[in-house]
Amino acid sequence: MTDVASSKASPPKTVPIKVVGLYEKHKTVYARSVNGTFNSWRWAMVLITQALFYGLCWIEWNGRQAVLFHIVERKFYIFGLVFWPQDVIYLAVLLVISAYSLFLVTAIGGRLFCGYACPQTVYTEILMWIERKIEGERPARIKLDSQPMNVRKFRLKASKHILWLLVALWTGITFVGYFTPIKELLVEIANFDLGPWETFWILFYAGFLYMMAGFMREQVCKYMCPYARFQGVMFDPDTLIITYDPERGEPRGSRKKNALPSSPPLGDCIDCSICVQVCPTGIDIRNGLQLECIACAACIDACDQVMDKVGSPRGLIRYSTENALAKHYTFREIMAHLLRTRTLLYAFILLLVIAAAGWSLAHRVPLKVDVLRDRTILSREADDGRIENVFNLHISNTDERDHRYTITVGGLKGISLVGQSLVEIPAASSKMVVLSARADADAGTKGANPIFFAVNAENFEQIVAHEKATFFLP
Repeated sequence: MTDVASSKASPPKTVPIKVVGLYEKHKTVYARSVNGTFNSWRWAMVLITQALFYGLCWIEWNGRQAVLFHIVERKFYIFGLVFWPQDVIYLAVLLVISAYSLFLVTAIGGRLFCGYACPQTVYTEILMWIERKIEGERPARIKLDSQPMNVRKFRLKASKHILWLLVALWTGITFVGYFTPIKELLVEIANFDLGPWETFWILFYAGFLYMMAGFMREQVCKYMCPYARFQGVMFDPDTLIITYDPERGEPRGSRKKNALPSSPPLGDCIDCSICVQVCPTGIDIRNGLQLECIACAACIDACDQVMDKVGSPRGLIRYSTENALAKHYTFREIMAHLLRTRTLLYAFILLLVIAAAGWSLAHRVPLKVDVLRDRTILSREADDGRIENVFNLHISNTDERDHRYTITVGGLKGISLVGQSLVEIPAASSKMVVLSARADADAGTKGANPIFFAVNAENFEQIVAHEKATFFLP
């Protein structure tokens, strides 16, 4: 008889559970500072973009802020131009120009915008510069972060974050200063009379700058920026990208003074990892093109300096193209391949849109007229027996000068105006004018008859606007 205990099934074996994370564990990137040609260009772009951003709101033009997007008044001032809500087409044109400019630059030189002009890159560079000045270079920052909190560490960290917050707050104030006149905004802040919307946007903009440029940094480029995801659509084998030359660099390895003649030959890469240490996103460019690469070219400057020290030619890491590496193009051949169908098409469309927008702005009449009928009465008989229609004319003077306008009406035989036909409107202002138009009962067909109003600036024949309307005859 089989033993009962032995007949029982053996317990199942325990299988260890392996937890797989959906996201890579964040590692702090301690970017090393570097000097060189591309670093100088990058800082030049930082200075240019921030001089424009922080400075434009302080420039005056005809007694007002030169660049002001006044939401309350619903008017956008850009030096001598005044745009109204009706000019939204120019915003659409600006977006089209920006998009095609980005397409063209990307097709030619990869992510140049990311490396040199993107706000995330620019403000990260500024906050990292403050960090280096206070906490020291890369080894000092790594050592400081590994230490337990003490008086010195607290002092350095507090000083850094205070300066970061000051930069962020001033940037937020400047941003809002383009929508509320900057001088008025500072007076409101000094008097603790800041409105709720100004307060919200200052703190919102400052908070995001402090968080993204101070803490998230490369994570924005890796996980949040959509440009990194669709850049591949605009790349092709003739796009200039930052590349590592494996034919020159491999096999990599450090140089030993007592190396034997029989030792296998090594490439130019000494495997110093300086290119990784200077990368703000912490990638190794020697692994090929990666979506995290923002084309800042810090690795080129660093590698060139190492090549100078070891006596090898520069350009182990350089701007090149996939075809140039594979087919060993010369510099002239690389430049020749930049002018290809894609880039020429982008350039043609971009120039066409810019030319059309420039022509439109140059011939833009600084006068806008909207005609609204008085909806209470379609028509009525006046004292003189003629038929009268009442209209409301909304006239906007979008010029930087005051103007006096003459209003006339036409389109029907014998039609004339009753009321104020001469109106003065200050610069960048608008006025509602109520006018009556009268015509004989037999001047047109019964019902709706097309007419037009002409508004002309005195002494300026080119400033004239025609607006259609409808005159009703009973």
